[in-house]
Amino acid sequence: MTNYLNLPVKEINELLKKKEIKVIDLINESFEKIEKNKDLNCFITLNKEEAIKTAEELDKKEVDSLLFGMPIIIKDNINTKDLRTTAASKMLENFIPIEDADVIKKIKNKNMIIIGKANMDEFAMGSSNQTSYFGPVKNPWNKTLVPGGSSGGCASSISSRIAVFALGSDTGGSIRQPASFCGIVGLKPTYGRVSRNGLIAFASSLDQIGPMTKNVYENALLLNEIVGPSNLDLTSIEREKEDFTRLIGEDIKGMKIAIPKFYMNENIDKEIRDKLKSVINILKDNGCTIDYVDIDYIEQCVLLYQIIAMGEASSNLARFDGIRYGYSYENPKDFDDLYLKTRKIGFGSEVKRRIMIGSYLLSGDNANIYYNKALKIRNAVRNNFLKVFQDYDLIIGPTTTTKAYPLGEDLDDAVKSFLDDILTIPVNMAGLPGMSLPIGFGEGHLPIGMQIIAAPFNEAQIYKLGSFIEKTLNLDLEPKEGDKDE
Repeated sequence: MTNYLNLPVKEINELLKKKEIKVIDLINESFEKIEKNKDLNCFITLNKEEAIKTAEELDKKEVDSLLFGMPIIIKDNINTKDLRTTAASKMLENFIPIEDADVIKKIKNKNMIIIGKANMDEFAMGSSNQTSYFGPVKNPWNKTLVPGGSSGGCASSISSRIAVFALGSDTGGSIRQPASFCGIVGLKPTYGRVSRNGLIAFASSLDQIGPMTKNVYENALLLNEIVGPSNLDLTSIEREKEDFTRLIGEDIKGMKIAIPKFYMNENIDKEIRDKLKSVINILKDNGCTIDYVDIDYIEQCVLLYQIIAMGEASSNLARFDGIRYGYSYENPKDFDDLYLKTRKIGFGSEVKRRIMIGSYLLSGDNANIYYNKALKIRNAVRNNFLKVFQDYDLIIGPTTTTKAYPLGEDLDDAVKSFLDDILTIPVNMAGLPGMSLPIGFGEGHLPIGMQIIAAPFNEAQIYKLGSFIEKTLNLDLEPKEGDKDE
């Protein structure tokens, strides 16, 4: 088997330009690696026939960009025309979209090739990729452990070098947390930076599509192509075109960086705090100012997330009624029975739990007591973050409180999946950009991630600091055969 996909994208691009390799070589390698790693359960639907056909067509054309012919994995809650999109749920087990999501149109315009739809937590509800109707995804660093979620299939496959790029979605940490567990780079862009049109909604005021890659530069490269406003997403924001790679390699001397005290509390594993402290020392030695700060209400963000996300989920998922599209119970006694049985059978337990709680939170006076009040506190959280950015360039901290944990652990604990995201949720609450990148390994040679957070629309600064840390640490981030089996 070839290993072109292990190379930096610039090197792959040069090989394509010189015609030393063809696009079809990359696509064949992707599918060979999918077969080799099929026990990881990273994919729900493969796009092999169409991918090979597209590769053969591209091999007749001139290479016109760094993304030309690059294989990309798409999380299975992003609509792909004529390619099954299930959101990892029985409810959409046989759903074939008739139109591409906005981000899919953009990557196709750059001649990228979709190789498949990645497994995920059902309707993106979970932090371990164990709620999928199609079974759990495994962590490539140790197959007995979770990969994180909900974008676990993307994270596991990029870590395994099955493709160069992936697109995930992040509602409360669903890109960054699995990126941390699997030793890759994952970015949640500023809310509104990327169109949500064609993303199957979980919590509309929090959801955001973002890039997942093996390194910082390639992450910025993909973000370049997926940003921009859309007439089909009124929350998308028009900004002047920019190159997110432009600050990569610049000197970080003089940068002012804040660390929320909450992000270094005793609930975070000591080895994670120690690893972050070693990075802090590197940054100080290279001319950065580092201060610990308090951010009011940050410790309440998980509670705010539970109220806002579950309320919005109950509203968004009301459309799955057995009538318009998706699964429909075949032999109902009447309309009520159709609706009841369709949703009872079509949704998994975690989704049903969140719908029921969300429906309660939005019913009658509860909407004012809980949801509207949570929105007010959420605005305060955002304002408190923005105050920090008046004095600091970036905020850093751990991505997760622990490393990847065993499959099946606390699976029935309704609270644990939210606590897994206790350090990532504040970023979604405030609508900020945040990125996780690997900073080393803990016991069991398991990846540890660090989070970099910026003011709205300041992703380029995140990439600047992230690329410096990545280059300085120079970690070997490809799982070896010995790492994978326990």
